[in-house]
Amino acid sequence: MGEAFRPRTGGGGVQPELSCMLDSDERGAPSCSEQQPMTKNEIITRLDEHPFIPHPAIKNAHAQTIAGTLIPRRFKSIEERSDPRLFDTDPGAQVLAQCAWQNDPASRPTVIIAHGMEGSTESRYMLGTAEKALEAGFNAVRVNYRNCGGTEHLTPTMYHAGLTDDIRHIVSELVERDGLSEIYLVGFSLGGNIILKLAGEYGTLIPAAIRGVVAISASIDLASCADAIELRKNIVYNTRFVKSLRDRMRLKATLFPERYDPSLLRGIRTIRQFDDAYVAPHCGFRDSADYYERASALRVMDRIAIPTLIIHAKDDPLIPFAPFKRTEVTTNSNLTLLAPDQGGHVGFISANGEGEERFWGEATTVRFIEMIRDHQSVA
Repeated sequence: MGEAFRPRTGGGGVQPELSCMLDSDERGAPSCSEQQPMTKNEIITRLDEHPFIPHPAIKNAHAQTIAGTLIPRRFKSIEERSDPRLFDTDPGAQVLAQCAWQNDPASRPTVIIAHGMEGSTESRYMLGTAEKALEAGFNAVRVNYRNCGGTEHLTPTMYHAGLTDDIRHIVSELVERDGLSEIYLVGFSLGGNIILKLAGEYGTLIPAAIRGVVAISASIDLASCADAIELRKNIVYNTRFVKSLRDRMRLKATLFPERYDPSLLRGIRTIRQFDDAYVAPHCGFRDSADYYERASALRVMDRIAIPTLIIHAKDDPLIPFAPFKRTEVTTNSNLTLLAPDQGGHVGFISANGEGEERFWGEATTVRFIEMIRDHQSVA
């Protein structure tokens, strides 16, 4: 199986890894010291030192959701140090990532960051998280999904919420070609679903290089998310997403006319309708219901076998909180859920902090990674 795919325990809890050394007794028999993982309570206690308190002027769920895209921000370090890199993830398919490296990258932890639906490596939460990771001494790799970030020409295929193969390939290449040995996966919204699903698919055979996972506002139950975004109160979000999807499909139909029929766009007014017309038939699903069932991370989260932090606001207008109460989440001791009452969707604009520190979700992500890394180093 090899060191790259070191077995770990299943969702019931992480068993201690064993580091053996020779005793000084006469027999020379090996004895093992146990590396105890941090418990869920220990993680929560540490992270509760920096609780989320919403900014007093931005308490409403929609205000929190929108504010993150409007607040002026500067990302000097990540903009100066990022280099584009293409990954051949599938025959005929390339994915573009933006990589910011420390000196001697192989000696530093690497954070791979995945964006939400119709986002890109230039989404502000992607840049903000990468900036914080870089300042903490980590490498930061921001990944575009297929067709995102102006990459429609790089592949005839489409991305979808359950497509884990691209991240899987990127991890393998960074380990095997770049010699990276310490990787953390971070995903926002749809990207959170993808990285949680990937961790669940790996199960106990997750590569040894992957040390932890963070998912923020993750769409772990796609059917309930589709229901939520179709509510009248979410018409602004639905309209924005559908317009972006329609525009992208028109471009794809121009680039690959033999593959995509733009006439199917007529009458599409919801994400579910788009998924029925394009995602399901082009990505191997029977229909949107089959897609939502098979692509949702919830069905495999009980198998996640490494430290995983889930950040989700109970007032998220786009992703219902109910799925996070399911046993697949609550009974897996490897999953730690931080669920503040407020925060919106990928918002978490905090009253505690100025400048970049006000973006609590991003800051908490880096704190968690630092915590896991420090614990493993000491152990």
